[in-house]
Amino acid sequence: MSTFDDRENAFESKFAHDAEMQFKADARRNKLLGLWAAELMGKTGDAAADYAREVVKSDFEEAGDEDVYRKVSGDLGALADEATIRSKMVALMAEAKAQLMDEV
Repeated sequence: MSTFDDRENAFESKFAHDAEMQFKADARRNKLLGLWAAELMGKTGDAAADYAREVVKSDFEEAGDEDVYRKVSGDLGALADEATIRSKMVALMAEAKAQLMDEV
């Protein structure tokens, strides 16, 4: 195999790995967001875990984060404003990525 083919395969592998890691980070962030929102709504234990799973599932409605934001925002109502939810999403993405890096 030529050097070009080796480089092409390496780039393809890196792209696939990066896409998988981003998917895992998104799912982890959504779970953490769901647990945070559940706590604000007074849910604990299995109810909180179930709600977190609902938030993770909501991300499959469309590309991007808007479906997750709409789910959490709609459920929280007056408990949290848009700026609070969006800033929490950013902070939890950093936390999710850190957790995944610690697991590697």
